[in-house]
Amino acid sequence: MYLTTKNGRKILLNTEAEEAAINAGIVADPDTFEVTGAQMKKMRGRPVGSNKTLVHIRLDNDLLERFKATGSGWQTRMNDALRKVVT
Repeated sequence: MYLTTKNGRKILLNTEAEEAAINAGIVADPDTFEVTGAQMKKMRGRPVGSNKTLVHIRLDNDLLERFKATGSGWQTRMNDALRKVVT
């Protein structure tokens, strides 16, 4: 079965048998545990000690598309390009 996201991506979901096998593996492995919803909520956001700040900025469309076209990690590459200009 597929789940369709807001942006149209399709995600193949595990079958009930696959989920049961995964959960059995979690239970059988003493070094692994299932994360609770509360634990997952704590893990969201930037890691403690991160020196980055979320900002909102308007950029020219062609510039933004050029960075996005380079694929995953485009924000880091944009950060690196800005750093080269100011140092």
